[in-house]
Amino acid sequence: MKLDNVFAQYLNDLAATNHRGDAREESFYPALSALLNEVARAMGRTNVHVTTLPRSTDAGNPDFRIWNGVDRIIGYVEAKKPTEEYLDRIAESDQLRRYRATFPNLILTNFLEFRLYRNGEQVDAALLGRPVMLNRLRMAPPAEQVDALARLLDRFLRFDLPRTFSAESLAVELAVRTRFLRDIVARQLDDEQNAPEPGPLSGFFEAFQKFLIGDLTRDDFADLYAQTITYGLFAARVRSQEPFSRRVAFDRIPRTIGVLRNLFLSISLGDLPTELEWIVDDIAQVLAVADAPGILSAYFREGKGSDPIVHFYETFLAQYDPEERERRGVYYTPESVVSYIVRSLHILLKTAFGKDDGLASDDVTLLDPAAGTMTFVARAAQEAVREFERTYGAAARETFIRNHILHNFYAFELMMAPYAVGHLKMSFFLEELGHRLADNERVRFYLTNTLDMAELEQSRLPVVAALAEESRLAGQVKRQTPILVILGNPPYSGHSANRGEWILKQIETYK
Repeated sequence: MKLDNVFAQYLNDLAATNHRGDAREESFYPALSALLNEVARAMGRTNVHVTTLPRSTDAGNPDFRIWNGVDRIIGYVEAKKPTEEYLDRIAESDQLRRYRATFPNLILTNFLEFRLYRNGEQVDAALLGRPVMLNRLRMAPPAEQVDALARLLDRFLRFDLPRTFSAESLAVELAVRTRFLRDIVARQLDDEQNAPEPGPLSGFFEAFQKFLIGDLTRDDFADLYAQTITYGLFAARVRSQEPFSRRVAFDRIPRTIGVLRNLFLSISLGDLPTELEWIVDDIAQVLAVADAPGILSAYFREGKGSDPIVHFYETFLAQYDPEERERRGVYYTPESVVSYIVRSLHILLKTAFGKDDGLASDDVTLLDPAAGTMTFVARAAQEAVREFERTYGAAARETFIRNHILHNFYAFELMMAPYAVGHLKMSFFLEELGHRLADNERVRFYLTNTLDMAELEQSRLPVVAALAEESRLAGQVKRQTPILVILGNPPYSGHSANRGEWILKQIETYK
């Protein structure tokens, strides 16, 4: 593959930029961007787009994103100034270690030497010209490994993500990227809070801290936000049959989940800061090529293995941040334990409480106060539907779901990521039972602090208004709804991070 003239022009452009004497790293970006575009065209890839992503902090973000112009990111390029002649040191820096662990197709370059990394490992390298010619003699170096660089760039541009993921492998891929997103959110939040006017992230942070989790720290919020973006994209992808991207996600979030829709209003339709845009797009790309609906269908339709949503959640959290799981007491309850507890309650309702239909009895109300991904409620709903069909047949099943399951089964959750997945789980589960939620319907699963009785004041600010509505609906259950069955698996942290004023007073009174 011959690109002699293209590479010669590129080297001349580098020399012209360097000759001015005041060039920074960013000064060489246009030459590299033009080179990548010219090489792509020469290889017949006219749909390739190169986006320059200038860095705003020393921690940096990849300097170039290359995508296919439709729905898929091809890879990233991290550039260092030409005077950085020894890339071995850069390749082992903390920054590049993070990039290599996060992005499966990455080029590191000083504009003259190019190294290609696949899944963290260097797989190719090419030296186009000698740095000493450019840096010391201030002249365009003669082109050397032209064919080797052409092959390297061709290999880079041909990259495609695997299209077969298990629940576990998908969770691992997303965990790596979400960890990176978390770090960017924390830095972006610092930048916004030091700015003259607060930005969108600091607005979300203050709303969650004031109205949901009083002791929420900046790092806690970065965790919460990053996980929720990933889970929200996952939920939207499951409901999307068209080419998927972050901009499609908003339309796939159920209208009744106001908090999540408010969050994705800025993610999907707003102008994201550059530092967030590239990593959110990368997460969306992984989901775009994954058969997320198929992963769920394998369980619900074929009954293979454990619940992939729960497996996805625990595997993700274990990969993403196992200390967070320990601190919040988030652990997966084995399916056999869930089944035993639910079936036992079903029998007790019949034998000890005189409820002939057990969980299917129309006056039985149920609450999981720490619902996580809704494992217990989903299993209880399944048991209730089975009992109803055994006794009354399947003809009225959808009416039973609407009038009993959606009316009498309640759940609370404090952490927004499992809240998003729990809504996904129940929506999909109910569809498998023959009931698709209408636009004005929702599962009575609320984002709230179970250990706090205070309700939020109404507000016109979108995120606060959504949180206030969740608080109002949850408050009605806490204060007014008689609950017969309380079930679930509460957090197992020995020293809870949830230490609100109301619950601490209750504990002192009890003592």
